[in-house]
Amino acid sequence: MTTLERLDEWRALGIISELQHATLAALVRRERFSLFVELNALLYIGVVSLVGGLAWAFRDYVDDLGDAALLSILVLIVAAAFGYCYKRAPPYSNSETESPSLIFDYVLYFGCLMFSSTLAFVETRFGIAGGWDTHLLVASLVFGALAYRFDNRFVLSLALSTLAGYLGLTLSLFDGLSADRLRLAAFSYGAFLLGVGWVLHRQAIKRHFLDVYFQLGANAILLAALSGILERGVGLVYLAALLLFAATAIYLGVRYRRFAFVAYGTLYGYAGFSVRLLSIVGDATAGLLYFVVTGSLVVIALVVLARRFGRDE
Repeated sequence: MTTLERLDEWRALGIISELQHATLAALVRRERFSLFVELNALLYIGVVSLVGGLAWAFRDYVDDLGDAALLSILVLIVAAAFGYCYKRAPPYSNSETESPSLIFDYVLYFGCLMFSSTLAFVETRFGIAGGWDTHLLVASLVFGALAYRFDNRFVLSLALSTLAGYLGLTLSLFDGLSADRLRLAAFSYGAFLLGVGWVLHRQAIKRHFLDVYFQLGANAILLAALSGILERGVGLVYLAALLLFAATAIYLGVRYRRFAFVAYGTLYGYAGFSVRLLSIVGDATAGLLYFVVTGSLVVIALVVLARRFGRDE
């Protein structure tokens, strides 16, 4: 029996789905298949590596070339990257627009990273950027504007993450700020992202950006709740809040066919409950056995759900 015949038999018996059969059969027949996600990730990693290499080279030659020369080079690189994007991009639209070329998104991301590097260089060498918190705020605003102008969800994620860094650095400047207040700030930031995403979606402004706002907002809220479950006196309150948020994420993820939120709710809820439980048990052997058994069950459950979501979609 050939491999293809065996695959046909497994499909007839229901061991594998139609989609799995088609994928495996294509591999057996040595047909071409898509590596878009893998290549996309590698190219973004390549952009980050390129920026890191340039930063390393500039650091080594800063004394030879001088601050003014290096700053001029950085500004020219940023201007060239953003100039290319403005020249090639279609006019702004509130609806989703396709990338005008294969390298467009990578040039835009490269320009954003180089812009942030330029701000860091100015702050480090001249100290006139207003401090690192100002650097993060300016970068987040610029990234946000570019994300909407060029319809790029990856740059939007960069903008919102940079804004979170700005808020965290700003709050850390206040001496004596309690951990509970920092968590409250994280809860507020997460709720802010959820609210902004929902309002913009209702106004039909880049509706496809909704997932970015919701995913970052959900992670901020869940992580804030998770960080407080071992706090003395209020740990159970944070645990209850975490389980409530996790259950909500799972329910809404299933209802609206968003597997990522199902995964977030499951993993954060499992982590919080497990950490709290093991802090009470205190037995290393029992804890290891618990994680092996329950961790395996959680992974299997997520795999089964992922396959079901894939079949349904």
